[in-house]
Amino acid sequence: ENRTGIFVTEQRKSYLQSSLMQRMRELDFDDYQAFYDHIINSPLGKIEWLKLVDRLTVQETRFFRDASAFKYVAKFINERHQQFNKKNPLDIWSVGCSSGEEVYSLAMLSQEVLKPFNKADHYMVTGTDISVPVLNKARLGLYSQRRLTNLSEHYIANYFSKIDSDQAELVAGIKYKTCFAQVNVLQLDKVAKTQRHIIYCQNLLIYFRRWRRQEILDHLVERLSPGGLLLIGMGEMVDWHHPQLEQVKGHQVTAFIKRAGHKNN
Repeated sequence: ENRTGIFVTEQRKSYLQSSLMQRMRELDFDDYQAFYDHIINSPLGKIEWLKLVDRLTVQETRFFRDASAFKYVAKFINERHQQFNKKNPLDIWSVGCSSGEEVYSLAMLSQEVLKPFNKADHYMVTGTDISVPVLNKARLGLYSQRRLTNLSEHYIANYFSKIDSDQAELVAGIKYKTCFAQVNVLQLDKVAKTQRHIIYCQNLLIYFRRWRRQEILDHLVERLSPGGLLLIGMGEMVDWHHPQLEQVKGHQVTAFIKRAGHKNN
């Protein structure tokens, strides 16, 4: 928890234990202390630590996972399309992006919404995660056909190229509008205060204690432009309020708009 901020609940302790035991068997360790010493003292300890973090945090995800959230994002972009142009493109940040489905969903959605206004390329999406392996996977933009099952034929036909009977790849035009970077949310104070129009942070806060969630959200608010949208998962931060934000009512989302006039140094 000190290194990643992740709080292991009672429900997840058994999962953590089984993951540790599985990895110990793979490396032929018989007890926890020897494995711990390997992580702390071995030249490969840092790599091993990252693998453990992956096993604990990387979740199954999918394209357009939260339909209500993406529907609201589309509404938000559509209502504000006039403010986006080549010099001031729509800037979206996906926090805890995992293997990239969320980032590419946001990119495809942005292009679809902006296309009727001749602004199809006036956007960018940045995805960040603590896991280097999943970021490397995300950059490739390669997904099995099984991962595309909940996508419409329109999205598949326009944004994917079939590699073989089992794999498809995001088209270059979409990948070009995205970028990925490793970020530990415990170190958001070191992240530049770029003013994003949309910050999408779902299924990440559940890993942290409430006080840590609030700390993370405070940092995100500092990096949200006036009038910008912050969207988190339903139930991830109940009864949370921030003086610079106004909560969106209805729409089956937990979302906030940053009040105009609040700029950060």
